[in-house]
Amino acid sequence: FGKMLTERGHKVSVLAVDPSSSTSGGSLLGDKTRMTELSRDMNAYIRPSPTRGTLGGVTRTTNEAILLCEGGGYNVVLVETVGVGQSEFAVADMVDMFILVLPPAGGDELQGIKRGIIEMADLVVINKADGDLTVPARRIQAEYVSAMKLLRKRSKVWRPKVMRISAKTGEGISDMWDKMTEFRDLMLTSGELIAKRRKQQKVWMWNLIQENMLEHFRSHLAVKDKIPLLEEKVLSGVLSPGLAADLLLKAFKDGL
Repeated sequence: FGKMLTERGHKVSVLAVDPSSSTSGGSLLGDKTRMTELSRDMNAYIRPSPTRGTLGGVTRTTNEAILLCEGGGYNVVLVETVGVGQSEFAVADMVDMFILVLPPAGGDELQGIKRGIIEMADLVVINKADGDLTVPARRIQAEYVSAMKLLRKRSKVWRPKVMRISAKTGEGISDMWDKMTEFRDLMLTSGELIAKRRKQQKVWMWNLIQENMLEHFRSHLAVKDKIPLLEEKVLSGVLSPGLAADLLLKAFKDGL
């Protein structure tokens, strides 16, 4: 997909959010290595970002990186999430279009996907629609088309689409880009895109405040030493989580 865009004259930036280990804090940083051809393209920039557990996988700097890439002349910025946890919800608040890419897996497909993530999707893409998976991909596409009709409409000008592609054969890739540009044009013309971006900046501001306040709270001298003891009491059932939280908040306020 990225190579197709650069061949058409676009400058492409890929911000790939890489999963970090909750145990060691290390990350694979393998996103760049699996995009070998694109990483050698002079019109492409790939930036792997370890999650470090921040905002469910989207690092604090990702939002700023998007703005820098746009300012640097990259007219297509792709943000790839780890695909699990809260990273999708965080990235939805910093991109113009949210695309959910799914494999044609078998059995209970719809039940396996969180409804909240489907509701955020502007485009659902069934990948690997080739070979033996062609028929399952068509079936799942039909299931998602039916499911999407039941969701609340979020835009006055755009109804989320469901389509099939094959990254292996390239089938559907060009059509996917056409859908993306159609979405952009409709949202720009209606004014919804500008309104969405303004709302996103406000949401991101409060996300960063919450994140920094929590870190400040945990490291505060009046609270820091009390946390292990109260956590132990919650684990043993001596205190309820609510009461322990009240005690920590009181200690924090008294220490200000």
